[in-house]
Amino acid sequence: MMYIDPHIHMCSRTTYDYLVMREYGIVAVIEPAFWLGQPRTNAGSFKDYFSSLVGWERFRASQFGIQHYCTIGLNPKEANNEALATEVMELLPLYACKEGVVAIGEIGYDDMTEAEDKYFCQQLELAKELDMLVLIHTPHRNKKAGAIQSMERCIEYGLDPSQVVIDHNNEETVEEVLGRGFWAAFTIYPQTKMGNARMVEVVRKYGCDRIIVDSSADWGISDPLAVPKTAQLMLDRGIPEEHVRAVCYENALAAYSQTGQMKASDWLNPQSIDQRQLFSGNSVLRGQEPGIKSVSDFVLIE
Repeated sequence: MMYIDPHIHMCSRTTYDYLVMREYGIVAVIEPAFWLGQPRTNAGSFKDYFSSLVGWERFRASQFGIQHYCTIGLNPKEANNEALATEVMELLPLYACKEGVVAIGEIGYDDMTEAEDKYFCQQLELAKELDMLVLIHTPHRNKKAGAIQSMERCIEYGLDPSQVVIDHNNEETVEEVLGRGFWAAFTIYPQTKMGNARMVEVVRKYGCDRIIVDSSADWGISDPLAVPKTAQLMLDRGIPEEHVRAVCYENALAAYSQTGQMKASDWLNPQSIDQRQLFSGNSVLRGQEPGIKSVSDFVLIE
């Protein structure tokens, strides 16, 4: 079975992760713009970060047979630095329409402050103007209230629910999100957002329509194989294969292909891989020989 991980922060993962992910059947990833673990101090750091999402990361993934897409946005956590947020907002239109960008995101709320709401709404306006999808980050605290307010803001700014992915859902929010016609994404992240055993029961109860599974793997204790592992657990526990395929592959493709930037042909008819290729003078090889194709090649480290 093929998989898409539609929310994973690959800039914080190793190239070895790409290798293993491809062996487990992950053919495409979407990397949302977010914060880096500490506050950025100037707009230039955002510019370089956005450039890496549409540049180096896209190249790095391709060298291991994975198609890389991204979303561009000002994350809610850093929206609270209003002087910096104003500068970042000026950058977004420069990157939002670049090749491989499938949505504005991830945006939404962290502490649900006035500043977060202000820049969330400005980015919804940008998405509406550019006719782009939106990826919503729901807060860790006050999740249901944050999810509801996010959806209400989207409707207020004229966005169709079919063009909005609400992420980091749980049992508390799923019914509300699906009932309003939005895409409901679930993050399989150890001991915090959602466990894969719980995810099995969500799919068993609600079916597979408009439900998406992702990992949000980042620099924390997280698993870049969360999507295929969850798929296997679903199969083991009696979820029909067509439902598993929908939530771990087809729904992400259906949602994000609306942009025209993401197509199944990108990985079904891929370009040949040559790891000697360079991006801005650099390759994925660190003095290594090209053609590493399997994790088994790393059994002996010399």
